[in-house]
Amino acid sequence: MADSDMRGKVVVITGATSGIGQAATEKLAERGARIVQIARDRERGDAALKKLQEHGPEATHTIFYADLSRISEMKRVSAEIAASEPRIDVLINNAGAIFGARQLTEDGLELTFALNHLAYFVVTHGLRERLVTSAPARVVNTASDSHEAVNFDPDDLQSVKAYRWTLPVWLRYGGPGFTVYGRSKLCNILFTRELSRRLHGTGVTANCWHPGFAATNFGAQAGGLMGFGIGVAKRFALSPGESSETLVYLASSPQIAGVTGEYFHNQHPVQPSKVAQDDAAGKLLWLESSRLAGLPE
Repeated sequence: MADSDMRGKVVVITGATSGIGQAATEKLAERGARIVQIARDRERGDAALKKLQEHGPEATHTIFYADLSRISEMKRVSAEIAASEPRIDVLINNAGAIFGARQLTEDGLELTFALNHLAYFVVTHGLRERLVTSAPARVVNTASDSHEAVNFDPDDLQSVKAYRWTLPVWLRYGGPGFTVYGRSKLCNILFTRELSRRLHGTGVTANCWHPGFAATNFGAQAGGLMGFGIGVAKRFALSPGESSETLVYLASSPQIAGVTGEYFHNQHPVQPSKVAQDDAAGKLLWLESSRLAGLPE
């Protein structure tokens, strides 16, 4: 991938204190971008920020702290960034996790749905005005090919049924945690496509991508057999640097200026599942996400 000049560009990113996100931000900083991170853990965040400054010493990179499983925190941190940044050229929604058991947030939402999807939705909403006034600008959402194994169930967005242990779920998905994770990644694609439609004519593009399986901290919260299985699989995985190439491409390459609403793998647009291309499902997800977050439609 040819280097793209990012001097003067501001990139806001979630999930960048380790793994693929960290590798991507370091590459973007080397190209001249100023990075604004959203992180939860202060120790990891401060260490990542210090390392980032070494990769891009010409810019003053910053970090904001928030728990992106909580709606109030999603709203707070995006409002703080919007107030402090006159322009935003790229927003990368990259934070995500997989869990072995169903957990609820303080808002009463299933944790995977809240962190992997709703945070993308709310943070993007909070920074939308900055992106539009900074156009041409980009939104890049991290999805996954795990979406291909699941269906969209608007009656079970909080995965009450999906976390039930049944033999068919185990045989098809490897356990309910994988089912729920796949559904959150399906939501990422549906959200990206609907966002692209709603941003039409603004000069802001929205694309998503499949990172492949990389040896990162992904799955560390899963625990049990799921966590063990993921740990073993990582021995054969891509490095974070290898996996981050498509993310850097989507954030910086002039070759895709104006391309929007697409799902990428290995720096090429590919077709997601038929369910992920269901525009009616995308609109329904948008409306329900707005309701849950207390945001206008």
